[in-house]
Amino acid sequence: MDSEQSPSFSPELINTVQIIEQRQGWLREYLIQSGVEPLPFVYSKNLNDNHKDIAEEIRTKLELTDKWTSNLPNWETALKFLMEKTEETGINVIRNGVVGNNTHRKLNYKEFRGFVIVDNYAPFVFINGSDFKSAQMFTLAHELAHIWLGSSAVSDLRNLQTAKDETEILCDKVAAEFLVPGNFLIEKWNDFRETGNPFQAIARSFKVSELVAARRSLDLKLISKSDFIEFYSKYINKIPIQKNKDKRGGNYYNNQPFRIGRTIC
Repeated sequence: MDSEQSPSFSPELINTVQIIEQRQGWLREYLIQSGVEPLPFVYSKNLNDNHKDIAEEIRTKLELTDKWTSNLPNWETALKFLMEKTEETGINVIRNGVVGNNTHRKLNYKEFRGFVIVDNYAPFVFINGSDFKSAQMFTLAHELAHIWLGSSAVSDLRNLQTAKDETEILCDKVAAEFLVPGNFLIEKWNDFRETGNPFQAIARSFKVSELVAARRSLDLKLISKSDFIEFYSKYINKIPIQKNKDKRGGNYYNNQPFRIGRTIC
């Protein structure tokens, strides 16, 4: 969370964390009793490691190339694919927009985008399902970095501004490199720019938000700070309209594996 905000959390967030902690405790005990070995990649990195190396190790563990999103048709497909690849490693991923199954207790994406509870037997990543699909991609990548670093956290990435905490700074860098590899973006930059809307083109290609695309372009010095600020001001004003369009229902039974976690199901 923003370090300048008071550490007061909603009952919905607190209850959601408690639910995940209970599931993690049960699963951890079950795995240990079953003789399962701890996950070797948890706690395997530290703040002194290069963000590119961490991103590459995560891609390797998930058996992904640096162009893994290029052949996927949309954000939803890319997110589901990334969740499945993540779960294959032993990491539990839950995506939900309400507390448990209580549709009257919705989670506020403005409060948090996701959180991770690290454990070397049963790490859990929670993604706020009320958020944009493209934003959920960045949240998942960000939380994966936390697992490799071995640090639990609640993530608030609403403005993608530079964090003050060293761990958050590194996790942001890892997530950005994981989703939008710098070398690949630089190589294709002229192609994206020729479309007339490079951030939209980057977003569609890498299945991230236009905000991530713009910030990545800034970090790689492909655009100026003034270009980013101009884009950012326009982007923020469009968010409420986009959010209303993104609200969709879903099948209760189809959503259960996402709400509970495929491993526990």
